[in-house]
Amino acid sequence: MISVRIDVSKEKSTICILKPYSEIVSRPFEVCHTEKVLSELTSMLLRLYNDVRVVMEATGIYHLPVLCYLKEKGTVCGSGQSI
Repeated sequence: MISVRIDVSKEKSTICILKPYSEIVSRPFEVCHTEKVLSELTSMLLRLYNDVRVVMEATGIYHLPVLCYLKEKGTVCGSGQSI
């Protein structure tokens, strides 16, 4: 399983992608909360071809744009569970 960890802030998030035992798939990188950038992130996650779990913190309302976009594109369902 691949773990996608998202540290959410007001206008951007920091993403880190790990395999089991903390093997790094992608070093931490930042994404802005724009449709274009979230679309690129979604495409990257869908290319992983593995069981992907997305984990993010619920930071007031700041996580909602990211969560809603990923849910809409079929990357996550529920509260961060993979589909």
